[in-house]
Amino acid sequence: MAKRDYYEVLGVQRNVDKADLKKAYRKLAMKHHPDRNLDDADAQEHFKEAQEAYDVLKDDKKRSAYDQFGHAATGPGARGPAGFDGDVGDVFGDIFGDIFGGRGGRGGARQQQQRGSDLRFAMELDLEEAVSGITREIRIPTLGGCKKCDGSGAEDGERTSCTTCGGIGQVRMQQGIFSVQQTCPACKGMGQVIKNPCSSCHGQGRIRETKTLSVKIPAGVDTGDRIRLAGEGEAGMAGAPSGDLYVEVRVRSHRLFERDGDDLYCEVPIHFTTAAIGGELEIPTLNGQVKLKVPAETQTGRMFRLRGKGVKSVRSHRQGDLMCKVIIETPVRLSKEQKNMLKEFEASYKSSKTDHNPKSSSWLDGVREFFDRMTS
Repeated sequence: MAKRDYYEVLGVQRNVDKADLKKAYRKLAMKHHPDRNLDDADAQEHFKEAQEAYDVLKDDKKRSAYDQFGHAATGPGARGPAGFDGDVGDVFGDIFGDIFGGRGGRGGARQQQQRGSDLRFAMELDLEEAVSGITREIRIPTLGGCKKCDGSGAEDGERTSCTTCGGIGQVRMQQGIFSVQQTCPACKGMGQVIKNPCSSCHGQGRIRETKTLSVKIPAGVDTGDRIRLAGEGEAGMAGAPSGDLYVEVRVRSHRLFERDGDDLYCEVPIHFTTAAIGGELEIPTLNGQVKLKVPAETQTGRMFRLRGKGVKSVRSHRQGDLMCKVIIETPVRLSKEQKNMLKEFEASYKSSKTDHNPKSSSWLDGVREFFDRMTS
């Protein structure tokens, strides 16, 4: 079968520049790549054909000879794809360097040491502890640096250059005409190997241990806040830097107070006589008790603000407020005498011309208006 014209194979004009030539080849190579078309023999043939065409046309001397003599310039005895003397890795290093890393796999960069993993620890606090701050000791199961080999993984502390990859951490794998650069299986990309592994950590440079740390929790933290302890995570492999430890705060619910940001909320039950004629209440705060004046004719649900009695923000240092919601409590387990007194009390203000229940009156008026509209 006669070979197709190389320009026709790549779908370009004969005066194409190198940039457009490379784009055309990249497009075809990605489309017909053997790894994408494992069971398609035609695609593999197209891939080889495009590679052959690009290898000739990208070289100024080969392209000039091809333009003059056609495929005869690339036949047996000629320096060209038919008697291909180029490095397939160079072609794919040029085109797929971004994918496989490095310039065509020639001496790719050694893999960097991988730092240890970060750890997370959930710490539960009472509201009082979160507001005032606390120092607490915690025990963390982790991977710590081996003390025997000082984290190097070697019994004598010495590492030698990997003979498999020549110390570069990567090797070239040839699959037919396709060359791929991979991490060295012998040294795992480090470029160095241990001849005499440490008997304690078996060459890992780290061992399992339980670490005790003293953690200082600042005043004002809330659920979801995180405290970072740099370098207190897992130790890295073979002496690599350690990860970090993140302490996540969780504040338990409180019997009296509910927190919203820097403000605290609480419900305060009061007797209906105190709500009617006024009085003083003792309100608990995180810093002790304070007195709250309740004015006469206070209705249930009324909110009182005690400024500066909330939580001091860990970020802005603003002092929050304590919001007290009064709930009028209905008396229970009344004696017969007490019930009679309440009935007399109710009768006394029902006979009065003064409106003692403005909300009830307005609500009843609304009910009447509603039924009037429904029946009209």
